[in-house]
Amino acid sequence: MITGEIKSKVDRIWDTLWSGGISNPLTIIEQLTYLLFIKRLDELHTLKENKANRLRKPIEDPIFTPKQDRLRWSRFKETSPDEMFTTVRDLAFPFIKTLGQSASGEGDSTYSHHMKDATFMMPTPRVLANIVDQLDSIDMADSDTKGDLYEYMLGKIASAGQNGQFRTPRHIIQLMVDMTAPTPKDKICDPACGTAGFLIAASEYLTTHHGDAIYKDTASRRRFNEGTFHGYDFDSTMLRIGSMNMLLHGVENPDIRYKDSLAQTDEDDSEKYSLILANPPFAGSLDYESTAKDLQRIVKTKKTELLFMALFLRLLQTGGRAAVIVPDGVLFGASNAHKQLRQILVEDQKLDAVISMPSGVFKPYAGVSTAFLIFTKTNSGGTDHVWFYDMQADGFSLDDKRSPQPAARQVRPPRHPPEVENAEN
Repeated sequence: MITGEIKSKVDRIWDTLWSGGISNPLTIIEQLTYLLFIKRLDELHTLKENKANRLRKPIEDPIFTPKQDRLRWSRFKETSPDEMFTTVRDLAFPFIKTLGQSASGEGDSTYSHHMKDATFMMPTPRVLANIVDQLDSIDMADSDTKGDLYEYMLGKIASAGQNGQFRTPRHIIQLMVDMTAPTPKDKICDPACGTAGFLIAASEYLTTHHGDAIYKDTASRRRFNEGTFHGYDFDSTMLRIGSMNMLLHGVENPDIRYKDSLAQTDEDDSEKYSLILANPPFAGSLDYESTAKDLQRIVKTKKTELLFMALFLRLLQTGGRAAVIVPDGVLFGASNAHKQLRQILVEDQKLDAVISMPSGVFKPYAGVSTAFLIFTKTNSGGTDHVWFYDMQADGFSLDDKRSPQPAARQVRPPRHPPEVENAEN
């Protein structure tokens, strides 16, 4: 979990940009992401350098050429504010925009596609130098620290919680990924991917548990980098951040693209995926006219949570599985549409598990009660038993602070009910 010291540093960085004239929280995150990305590229290049020096061989797949040495974070951070500003604005930033881009423009990666419209918006050399100095003081060698840092920054978005958009805590994402246990054969999709947290967690799971299978040959590596991960979103800034996030985590060319999942019918995506991991936005109701007609055929409703469930069923292959977060209304709603959807899950598909989460999990965004469902698309039923689990706590306080909590002490139950013991005494 991110420490108070790092939170204070992020707060100071935030204030520096705010006072420098950048007031949109999402723009602040985007600009900081560019700098973190440049910093991480330098760290990866340094690792390659150290390995080459140990083996006394040339650097394998260097990120920077000798002529691009001045673009490295460790080099320009030592220069004057004016020189640093010129280097980052005119050289380093254009460099990261063209990563994965071919000379002809054909076969460009999704990352380079989303970066074409990226803009460097640091207001002055003084502000940039201040931000670089503060970011450099944060030790991000631990991947958990980087993830927690990102979550804390995302939590500062003023609009978070509006339109039903809640950032999913990383430990909840990890739990959902562990319970579905992705394999190298899976085609994984998040139809509301945001910053790609579920896809990144799935890629880390695969690397940890199936690294030998992923990297055994060129075809396997290509499938991992280009054919395994698929994400949609209709926020171009989130697509840029998600693409950078995936690239930093070693996935070179995931299929991350602009799409309004509930409004666009795409037959190419029907029954395409074997695993769906998602926490889609639950914005209330949509007009029938703005919703894909094939979703309305599954369940006629304006409720976004039910429409997303219909979307998951459309996207999954027969035999495919899903772990998705839903508001409690999906479980207990009394409308005909709610009942129809539950009937579809239980009678037509295979509902495997319902894990109810405490209402504070999504604080400070909101105190909504949620659960996540695990189900398998069978189109032939198969729900014999459903595993219900009531999560009383998730390791953090359920208030706005979300402070880490010590593990609960196990108390042995009395040998007899208390009234019996009292009677005996």
